[in-house]
Amino acid sequence: MVFPLAVDSKFLRNFCIIAHIDHGKSTLADRFLEVTGVVPDREMRAQYLDSMDIERERGITIKAQNVRLPYTCEEDGVEYQLNLIDTPGHVDFSYEVSRSLQACEGALLLVDAAQGIEAQTLANCLMAMEADLTLIPVINKIDLPAAEPERRAEEIENLLGLDAADCMLISAKTGKGVGELLEVIVERVPPPRMVGEVATCPLRALVFDSHYDRYRGVVTNIRVVEGMLSQGDELHFMATGASGTAQEIGFYSPGPTAVEVFGPGEVGYLIPNVKVVSEAKVGDTVTTKKAGAAEPLPGYEEPCPMVFCGLYPAEGETYANLRDALERLRLNDAGFTYEPETSTALGFGFRSGFLGLLHMDIVRERLEREYDIGIVATAPTVEYRVLLPSGEEAPVDNPSKLPRQVKEIREPYVAMTILVPSEYLGTVLELCQTRRGVQKRLEYPTSTRVELVYDFPMAEIITDFFDVLKSRTRGYASLDYEAIGYRVGDLVRVDILLNEEIADAFSSIVPRENAYFYGRAMVEKLRELIPRQLFDVPIQAAVGGRIIARETVKARRKDVIAKCYGGDVTRKRKLLEKQKAGKKRMRRVGRVEVPQEAFVSALQIERP
Repeated sequence: MVFPLAVDSKFLRNFCIIAHIDHGKSTLADRFLEVTGVVPDREMRAQYLDSMDIERERGITIKAQNVRLPYTCEEDGVEYQLNLIDTPGHVDFSYEVSRSLQACEGALLLVDAAQGIEAQTLANCLMAMEADLTLIPVINKIDLPAAEPERRAEEIENLLGLDAADCMLISAKTGKGVGELLEVIVERVPPPRMVGEVATCPLRALVFDSHYDRYRGVVTNIRVVEGMLSQGDELHFMATGASGTAQEIGFYSPGPTAVEVFGPGEVGYLIPNVKVVSEAKVGDTVTTKKAGAAEPLPGYEEPCPMVFCGLYPAEGETYANLRDALERLRLNDAGFTYEPETSTALGFGFRSGFLGLLHMDIVRERLEREYDIGIVATAPTVEYRVLLPSGEEAPVDNPSKLPRQVKEIREPYVAMTILVPSEYLGTVLELCQTRRGVQKRLEYPTSTRVELVYDFPMAEIITDFFDVLKSRTRGYASLDYEAIGYRVGDLVRVDILLNEEIADAFSSIVPRENAYFYGRAMVEKLRELIPRQLFDVPIQAAVGGRIIARETVKARRKDVIAKCYGGDVTRKRKLLEKQKAGKKRMRRVGRVEVPQEAFVSALQIERP
């Protein structure tokens, strides 16, 4: 087998596509694959780089994908190697975008010609500028009847500070302008930045992504910054201290293609033959054991989980399988965290942190599909900071662990940017007010669009805020947010008691003025969802030691006197008394089975 050698760095172009969700990133990646001839026409399909079924079904990109495209420049006739990374667009997967930016020198900023600049467009643009990338503004979907490319170019210049004359006009669907865009990429995106005599330096390669292959083990995606990487090299992971061997190195085009040598600036995959999944950490620096580098690369900041929930196996005997699945999925998705926990209602499970509600939903669905594990997920919460009477501050990510005696409770806040057409301004202002939002800024970047900046409690937006916002604005609003710290709130814990025992999975921390509403809504919802038992099941909501709401699931009653066709009434009374004593004993020792639907019922409660 003949392996291609390392590519001269001056013929490399590393770039990614960044945009708001549904602005055509994956479609543009498809056209790049077609124009460069990497994928034959007969094998082409929509969203080619989106490898997961969930991505295709939902029409969104969840994982950043990289592919190498050979392209012969029309101007000089030289073949260049274009390393493309297609990134997600939803705010919950912005960590994927930030990691991808570290492996590139340029970025295509894609803007929908009909919808214009959205909130995530601004956020991604700022991240690319912070990473010192060369930005190429691209206006997509110019074939639509509602397209206004000249107006969008003005928006890009006014809001982002990029020259309107530099905007490329394309239609990723029809392929119009895609060939010219490739020429501009070769011209404007600089070759990989060189640090001294990088080819002769000790190897330093950045791990920017990884996944687990059941046949080949851990597969890492790397960007070689300095030095040379050869197949068979003895490797050292500088952050974890793990050792391995370069069993195979190569690039995706779009299938895996093995090579013997990786040079500076190249992007591809590495199979390091490590024994433990957790040893191949995203953001780590790979070097050689012999004459390796002394200093690691900067790597990445650890993501800060925003939403927490409990994940429990639907069947207790699958706990070990769930633990292994979480470990392998964590390798593929560095944005979530997990740690073991125990619930009196659900048994052994894991407390997991996510970057957003969609992220939580995707992880849960991937566990069920890819690893065939039934999951029971509790209602999402955020992490609070509690000041104890002793003066110590403790984090609380599970409401059931909130101490009884506290001085104050601090809740996380986020700064949210909302872009919305001006005709929907009134209904959006009303929504923000009901969700305890504090308005910081209201501006008109254009005559028809409004930019709102609010400070929100994170707990108010992790459930249905985005859905309600889209519903009120007919899908035209967009949002982006970032954490800004903790603030003191007047909060209480509402406990739900089933058969006079606290069901910790339903405990929630809510504002004091909403406690009665939440408790009343929860007990009414659970009364509908919990099946009738052979004894009365009281459902109560309590704040501290005070019951604030109650409902009862009436018992199923067997007609024990049906066999009595007459005779003394004392015989019937004796049977009824015996039944009553049995129900009393059963209520004392009986256990209430809670269906899975009840654990997501908190998400469906309408707010006041």
